[in-house]
Amino acid sequence: MARNFGTRFMPEMTVSRFDGEWSAIGVENSDSISMHPGAHVLHYASTCFEGLKAFRHDDGSVKIFRMSKNVARFSQSSQLLYLPAFTDQHASNMITDIVNRFRDEVPEPPASMYIRPTHIGMEAAIGKAAEPSDTSLMYVLLSPVGDYFTGGEVSLRLLLDDVGMRCGDDHGMVKGGGNYASALKHIQRAIVQHKAQQVLFCNEHGVSETGAANFLLIDDNEIITKPLDESFLHGVTRDSILTLARDNGMQVFERDISIEELLERAANPSCEAGLSGTAAVLAAVGTFIHNGRDHAVGSGQPGPKIRALREQLNAIQWGRTADPYDWLTSLD
Repeated sequence: MARNFGTRFMPEMTVSRFDGEWSAIGVENSDSISMHPGAHVLHYASTCFEGLKAFRHDDGSVKIFRMSKNVARFSQSSQLLYLPAFTDQHASNMITDIVNRFRDEVPEPPASMYIRPTHIGMEAAIGKAAEPSDTSLMYVLLSPVGDYFTGGEVSLRLLLDDVGMRCGDDHGMVKGGGNYASALKHIQRAIVQHKAQQVLFCNEHGVSETGAANFLLIDDNEIITKPLDESFLHGVTRDSILTLARDNGMQVFERDISIEELLERAANPSCEAGLSGTAAVLAAVGTFIHNGRDHAVGSGQPGPKIRALREQLNAIQWGRTADPYDWLTSLD
């Protein structure tokens, strides 16, 4: 993975504070924020965020991909963490204001401008372990980024983990810092012990998601992925890929799949697997690791269907083909 991904930021960000009501949207330096050491977020993880991208098209215009879908999920995460509610319009204005401010800095494809809306509890109250924060801060950071994975196309190694949990089964829908933190120990152990690059968490219902991406299995003309429930994140890229697949005539099955079925299908030479997310878009999986053994997924190399779906999605994002789904938001 690209260690430098998301480490460069635009010098300013949009901000809005809640203390009984939301303040007007302002612009502040993005190198620091001020908070009390007893702030709720620092002790009780009252934090959630989003990840979406703005793309520069060949005509010089800048478009944001699926902003309304990400804003709706941002609002949902905030509600599930009992952070102060906000309107979709308020969050959307914060995003478009800051992207407009730095539209000249949005890079040419295949690079993009990564957008990170964040909402955190700010109340100084270490006695509120079982209560939400009454005050909060919302801000939107911008980070110009290239490919998430260095060296171009990858073929990832995934450890199938049927013991550990990414997060609580009733909390997976939240795109919150706590969920990523709880997965970290499992991922680091997999890296050290199995030379894996990610962990695919598998609960009693079967395959779920990795620590930072949704999982898709492609077997011939079928795509199989976990059905939506509250145990895992409802990925915007996942939804986009499934939409394209259906319109390409592929059969999409949103159902549970066991480790046994996963490994059986992986032995099919035409089988492919991928991880979908805003940062990585759609990355191929070449190897499953289970019970100390490596299992090649199909040929073990990136396959044609994963590549074609990624290229089709990129073409819409980059404005090089029609956008029949109205996924792009113009700044003009």
